[in-house]
Amino acid sequence: MQETIFYIALPLTAFLYASVGHGGASGYLALMALFSFSPEVMKPTALLLNLFVAGISFIQFARASHFQWRLFVVFAVLSIPLSFLGGMLELDPQWYKFTLGVLLLFAIARMIGLFGKEKMSLNELNWPIGLLVGGSIGFFSGLIGIGGGIILSPVILLLRWGSIKQAAAVSALFIWVNSAAGLAGQMQSGITLAPESWIYVTIALLGGLFGAYVGSSVLKNRSLKYLLAGVLLLASAKLIFF
Repeated sequence: MQETIFYIALPLTAFLYASVGHGGASGYLALMALFSFSPEVMKPTALLLNLFVAGISFIQFARASHFQWRLFVVFAVLSIPLSFLGGMLELDPQWYKFTLGVLLLFAIARMIGLFGKEKMSLNELNWPIGLLVGGSIGFFSGLIGIGGGIILSPVILLLRWGSIKQAAAVSALFIWVNSAAGLAGQMQSGITLAPESWIYVTIALLGGLFGAYVGSSVLKNRSLKYLLAGVLLLASAKLIFF
């Protein structure tokens, strides 16, 4: 029964995240935490799922003309090598769970709109700040096993460097390159993928395809974001306090 619930929840999570330009690693990690997966399985599996779902999201948002190369490059230059470095390092399981639990709170805040509404006027890019932010997110992403989009999207909006749709498009590719670098770093350190990971990929792709289309071309359902926020809150509490 638990396995069936997981297989139902996985594509739903992919759908919700892909609809906002994310790969869904934080959601997959939340699900795996709720179903008592080990950290050794969680990190590489989440990054593998990210590669496929974030890739789909990027293609859909780019086709809808929301992608900005300049905005992507300023964050990606340092994030890629630092994500690889972070992927080679390991955290104590207790610290891993606590750090991930706190990180999920960022996803919750992003989903329920605590970072404010979109503003019409945008600011000019600041390369030193962008490089510092991108590098920091990349390292932390590789260390924890996420793509970093749940942090990058609100940063773009807070700095007013892009619109909501542009932030989604840039985050999707940012997630993809960081996930690839982080996964490569993990494999370099000896971590391997579980055989059932490819089953998870196939199932998540179904939700990701539909979610990316809805997010890039159709009005998003706000209630779905609050539902996802509730799931993440439960997982965050489980990781931090239990």
